[in-house]
Amino acid sequence: MKLHQAQLTGHNLFTGYGEGFVEINKARHQGALIITADTIQPWQGASFAALSAEHFAELLPFEPEVVLFGSGHKQRFPHPRLYATLSAQYIGVEVMDTQAACRTYNILLSEGRRVLLAVVGE
Repeated sequence: MKLHQAQLTGHNLFTGYGEGFVEINKARHQGALIITADTIQPWQGASFAALSAEHFAELLPFEPEVVLFGSGHKQRFPHPRLYATLSAQYIGVEVMDTQAACRTYNILLSEGRRVLLAVVGE
């Protein structure tokens, strides 16, 4: 599926997605990722089965207002204790399948929110 590009030049926007990949600014990416308005980096070791509290603690230095958790091709919920460090800092965490998370990320970014999308590898 292709997404319509928002008018936010200079920021990371999702321009498409498919089975096992996301497209950011028309460049294809696979695997576990951390995406913010100005950062794309691997989320080391972050498969759904291997998630730990340390994985979510890695997101704190980005100082997001909200974290979107893309759980892959279907919505899967990590245990709340895994992201308790984020909740303790009043950082919202929303869980959805990766495709919905990509669409939501673009909307929140266009609203000027400090959004971070953390995508797990399948």
